[in-house]
Amino acid sequence: MALTEQNTGGGGGGGGPGNMAAFGEMLAVVKSSLKRGDVAMAIGILIVVVGLIMPLPSLMLDMMIGLNITVAILILMVVLFIQKPLEMSSYPTILLITTLLRLSLNMASTRLILTQGHEGTAAAGHVIEAFANLVMGGDFVIGVIIYAILTIVNFKVITAGSGRIAEVAARFTLDAMPGKQMAIDADLSAGMIDEGTARARRKELEDESAFFGSMDGASKFVKGDAVAGLMIMFINIIGGVTIAVLRHDMPVMTALDTFTKLTIGDGLVSQIPALVISISAGFLVSKAGTGGSTDKAVVGQLTGHSQALALSAGAIGVLALMPGMPIFTLAPVIGLVGAAAWYMPRLRAKQEAAEAEAAAEAAAAGAPGGGGPGAGPAPDEPISTALAIDLIRLELGYGLLSLINQPQAGSHRLTDQIKGLRRQIAGEVGFVMPAVRIQDNLQLPPNTYIIRVKEIEAGRGDIRPNMLLVMDPRGDAMSLPGEQTVEPTFGLPAIWIEPGYREEALFKGYTVVDPSTVVTTHLTELIKDNMPELLSFTETQKLLDETDKEHQKLIADVVPGQITVGGLQRVLQNLLAERVSIRDLPTILEGVSEATSQTRSITQITEHVRSRLARQICDANTNEMGFIPLVTLSPEWEQGFAESLVGDGDDRQLTMAPSRLQQFITSVRQTFERHAMMGESPVLLTSPLIRPFVRSIVERFRPATVVMSQNEIHPKARIKTLGQI
Repeated sequence: MALTEQNTGGGGGGGGPGNMAAFGEMLAVVKSSLKRGDVAMAIGILIVVVGLIMPLPSLMLDMMIGLNITVAILILMVVLFIQKPLEMSSYPTILLITTLLRLSLNMASTRLILTQGHEGTAAAGHVIEAFANLVMGGDFVIGVIIYAILTIVNFKVITAGSGRIAEVAARFTLDAMPGKQMAIDADLSAGMIDEGTARARRKELEDESAFFGSMDGASKFVKGDAVAGLMIMFINIIGGVTIAVLRHDMPVMTALDTFTKLTIGDGLVSQIPALVISISAGFLVSKAGTGGSTDKAVVGQLTGHSQALALSAGAIGVLALMPGMPIFTLAPVIGLVGAAAWYMPRLRAKQEAAEAEAAAEAAAAGAPGGGGPGAGPAPDEPISTALAIDLIRLELGYGLLSLINQPQAGSHRLTDQIKGLRRQIAGEVGFVMPAVRIQDNLQLPPNTYIIRVKEIEAGRGDIRPNMLLVMDPRGDAMSLPGEQTVEPTFGLPAIWIEPGYREEALFKGYTVVDPSTVVTTHLTELIKDNMPELLSFTETQKLLDETDKEHQKLIADVVPGQITVGGLQRVLQNLLAERVSIRDLPTILEGVSEATSQTRSITQITEHVRSRLARQICDANTNEMGFIPLVTLSPEWEQGFAESLVGDGDDRQLTMAPSRLQQFITSVRQTFERHAMMGESPVLLTSPLIRPFVRSIVERFRPATVVMSQNEIHPKARIKTLGQI
């Protein structure tokens, strides 16, 4: 009670319980702040900065030095175990913090050395004293030499090399960024990756560029730290000896011995962690081109060639036989390298055999009717299986089997790309294409592939499985070493290059594709060209069955009451023949329902459906400027075609004279080639009556040219007339 009265009496209205409560609230605020990582980090940095100014007792200095060494070793161990550099993207920040911590400890130890160094070698703590006695061995000259060597190794070798690697990596990463971004966009457009994967790869690309740029600048911290360590050493020795001799009357040699030991010990406890962190920085930036932990990246590659190991053991053996060489000392090294040369190929062969056996067992387990060694002979396949036809088949020469099993680094497995292709075509065209059967064909040349549609060869190509195909989108000559060739899909001039020239090709703006993408692109174009043949009666029925439930009433009203499944199949085939997507099946059925009330002609029904799909067709043919480039038929040609039509319905035919047809073909070819030279791909516009017949002529010599009727121009579409036939 008396204590309470004293506190209340001296507080000027503030009570003891109130002060205690305020103090408790302050502690609660501090405790809650420390639970937050950002606040704790800020407090830690603040303590380090304060350590640059405020003195530290020797006991706390010993603890901080131990923490500094522990953090340096921890950083090195983490760098050795990470799979890729970006897993430690905060390394530049860590490097700044550790450098600041070492400078703070240097300031604290310097203050203790200059103020208490005359008392003995334990003035700056027992850790510094232990390092001085352990490394110097009682002779400060040895300590100076060792410290100088450590500083030179750190500053001139490890730090300089790491900085150079980071600088070059940052420059090349920045130069290669546009090409890598284009590759990501190409993969996304091809359907090989989804939007989420593309976003993640773009983010990784940005992080990689920022990381190597930061590492280039962060390496300057270590250089500055080494220079500061040398300056602090000279200041401690000169200043300490001067203070000890002038103020404390110590003999010069005693002062020199004491302060040199203290200074060298202080330098060692700072320089050794700095050296460890520099080594970790070197490992981190030099690991950019390899994957996996350091032991797998280094040891696996060093022991991957038994011939190199054997030759190395032989070279050491010859060296050991030279006069004066300690052969018994070198014998363990020779035996170790020789044993590795003998053992590593057998270990690798054993692993490959185990993997092949596991794959064979898995295949046998998954095969129909598969059995063990005790199973009887496989039953003969029924003869009826020989009647089955592969709708799409890809035949590969034996040299291209690696595209399926083990594609080259940076490329995608061919089977994965075909899966993405099926999804892409389903989204673009509107029905799921049949599965692609892939098989080897030993009768083909090793690097040749054939694409067959319904057992008939639709296209073939010759590729190089371990190289990259380069094309110039501008059409200029390419200045890269490689094998001149022709791109199999569009017949463009191209070059097969080694993978090492990939970055250079991307930097020059060339289009670079891997062999799997070449095959997939060729397959895509051939499938689109033969899409009408792939849309069978069964596929048409499947489309109707899989349409959303809310449209089933529409289907029931139209099929088969107004049009049969076979008739609808022909309408859809007509649309696919001109690469019009049938994904909007409800709109197509509505158009069929409207047209069948007026006609039974499949051609006229198709034309009416095309007019209902006007918005979709116009959008597909709108260029980057936002308008549809058009080339129209002159009134003379319009009248000429209209007068040449005879018959009704599906029996209507074009009876134009061959000379007039040749004149028309020549005019169309000249007009479109002239616009193609100007970078335009116009649409040929005709009247609805003659459009199917004009298209049937144009597709024979310009199959990629789009022919539209005036009814297919959507009211909101922007058009631009470029010329007239």
